[in-house]
Amino acid sequence: MSRAEANPIPVEPVTADAARRTWRSLEAVHGMIYFSPDGPPRYAEVGVTHHRSAYFGSRAAAMGTVSAEVVIATFFNFHPGLVRRATNGLWDTTTPDQLLVARLAAADSSLRRAFGDEVLASAALADGAAALRRAAEAACERPEGRPLFAGHAGLPWPDEPHLVLWHAQTLLREFRGDGHIAALVVEGLSGLDALISHAASGDVPAAALQATRAWSDDEWAAGVASMAERGLVHADGSFTDAGRAQRERIESATDRLAAAPWAALGAEACASLRELGKDLTRRVVDAGLLAVDPKRYTED
Repeated sequence: MSRAEANPIPVEPVTADAARRTWRSLEAVHGMIYFSPDGPPRYAEVGVTHHRSAYFGSRAAAMGTVSAEVVIATFFNFHPGLVRRATNGLWDTTTPDQLLVARLAAADSSLRRAFGDEVLASAALADGAAALRRAAEAACERPEGRPLFAGHAGLPWPDEPHLVLWHAQTLLREFRGDGHIAALVVEGLSGLDALISHAASGDVPAAALQATRAWSDDEWAAGVASMAERGLVHADGSFTDAGRAQRERIESATDRLAAAPWAALGAEACASLRELGKDLTRRVVDAGLLAVDPKRYTED
């Protein structure tokens, strides 16, 4: 054992808030894959032309040829009928490996265009990718109870820094997401309940959540009525004190369950990643890969 191994340099602890902000600062680098115009042509090359089928298939492919029921369980808040329609016959048309190759190719072309040659060749990107990989590998030591994450954790690492960064953030996103679902389940919330709670928080409009997850007006209204009976929301879908407290418990539990990978880096490395994330997020948005206000991801 070397002297450095025997006496490791201590790292400053990472708070749950700092861990969440670090993850969020780089989320656009992963999230753009669901909106990038580079995706549909790549998926069409392997026989998948419907955008919902491409979304569910490309994200679930890491778990293999899973059934619609597995996708319903692991994606959690999408209408089961939507999932079944989108995945019906999918694995007769293409294979998980083909979709994964298509997805990585789309990420490659998208990020190359967004970052540009100077950033792609920079030490800052290489160092950031290496740090984010360390965080993701720390997450890989804790796959228990995280099925969607575990599927992605079994995929090979790409070689180029921008794709290492993308794959690492993908892992950390699914790691956090699986923990979030666990927190929702502990609170007794269904997928529809989770959307209504999210809408009540004010982060995303209810109409957007309802439409993108394909719940009907009647189903949404029934969900609100059910949560109102439990004292979690008012009749208009806004939080009661109990519902707000529940949401705070869910977010706190999610942060706690997602903290370990960032703790492995330390506060200084996380701060550096946040600075990198701010720059890369602006580039992703400016390239037209993600139509959001960059402040959503980069504000401290």
